[in-house]
Amino acid sequence: MGGPATDGSAGAVVLRGGTVLVMDADRTVLEGADVLIEGDRITGVGPSLEAPEGAREIDASGGIVMPGMIDTHRHMWQTAMRGYGADWTLTQYFVWYYLEHGKAFRPEDVYAGNLLSALESIDAGVTTTVDWSHGLQTTDHAEAAVDALEAVPGRFVLAYGNIQQGPWEWATDPAFRDFVARRIDGGGLYGFQMAFDVTGDPEFPERAAFEVARELDVAVTTHAGVWGATNDDGIRLMHEHGFMGPKNIYVHAATLTADSYNRIAATGGNVSVSTESEQSAGQGYPPTWVLRNHDIPVSLSMDTSVWWSGDLFSAMRTTLGADRCREHLEAHAKAETITNCHLRADQVVEWATLGGARALGVDDELGSLEVGKLADVVLIKNDRSPVMFPIINPYGHVAFQAQRGDVHTVIVGGRVVKQDHELVDADLRRARELVGQTVDHLRTSMGEEAWLAGMHPEVPETTLLDNPYTYTEYKSASTHGR
Repeated sequence: MGGPATDGSAGAVVLRGGTVLVMDADRTVLEGADVLIEGDRITGVGPSLEAPEGAREIDASGGIVMPGMIDTHRHMWQTAMRGYGADWTLTQYFVWYYLEHGKAFRPEDVYAGNLLSALESIDAGVTTTVDWSHGLQTTDHAEAAVDALEAVPGRFVLAYGNIQQGPWEWATDPAFRDFVARRIDGGGLYGFQMAFDVTGDPEFPERAAFEVARELDVAVTTHAGVWGATNDDGIRLMHEHGFMGPKNIYVHAATLTADSYNRIAATGGNVSVSTESEQSAGQGYPPTWVLRNHDIPVSLSMDTSVWWSGDLFSAMRTTLGADRCREHLEAHAKAETITNCHLRADQVVEWATLGGARALGVDDELGSLEVGKLADVVLIKNDRSPVMFPIINPYGHVAFQAQRGDVHTVIVGGRVVKQDHELVDADLRRARELVGQTVDHLRTSMGEEAWLAGMHPEVPETTLLDNPYTYTEYKSASTHGR
């Protein structure tokens, strides 16, 4: 994989005297410890480390030092519409983006959304983000998406998709292959995936896209187990045709049966859980409670800021809440009481860091603060906040107490990209201007009445609610006619 551009002149950096969450196999916590970075790698973790002469020193005392967080599923292109769909259901999201106004996004609008989202990621301590970019109607849109990601010093994985065209069409288009050759192979992104959904059509038209992914040797990320849209038939078809393996990432996976979870577990797949999304939009109950029972690896993601927050603090918090709520409800239904929580704070912190690295197949490089790994490091410290002391249970503090405003320093590949709560060399004014232009374009193209109505949309009676995909006539039986 590639990585963020660095000028190679950053030299050594040492974070001094923090509470260090190593995120190794033993979930080691070091009190009053240092993290030494030389070049783009971690070269020391422990107390009172000797740093090279001239090293940049960052006071981490009173703070928590942890690996950079990893978001495995974010529709970055939609960030220019932050909060617009706060009261949407998943159906209204489908109608707006898939059937009606998603087609209005120009390449420059994808650029604006991606730029803002990329800045938002590193500001929140998310050093690696998967851009689940299913708004790439043309390769010009894809060019714009990559341009934006390469303009921000984080790690970004482009997951290429197009909700306006069948994956068997765009994946086999020579323009797509040309784009991959020009912008992905040897480019500045950290990684590349193909992003498409499997409807369950028994003809399995998605086979062609899977074959392209196999030829390119790239991972497939797919919205699976989404109520009314993708469910067990899609998983079964993938498995029967030999397209399930360790590189697959199943997003949501909230409405599957034990048979599908067994297939995912047996083939080594990973699930990206977007708890804020699942518990609000309607994909199904956030599935960590059942994934734990099947021993399926989990990573966390925020989905889209059209609704929700763009940080993984919220993801950790809501995931703990949803999992524990389900566990209590299941027990109460049997007249029992839960006396010990099975999902712990350290587990969700791992899902937000090392879990994401495992999902991307880069846990040998990222996800923990161990000597030799890439130096993606986050310092959570806020001396102006009464919430940042005392730090008694550091995992619990990260999961329940801290928030994005407490992110003091962010380092990506040895490069300090945020310090003293401020992004370094970030042109927020330009990002604001570009996003403003996108909002103006959408309001103008839709008309003011439709723009305002879109925040509380009515679903057209002609809409087929069990098939949001405009590129196929296939209708799932999962909701139709029930």
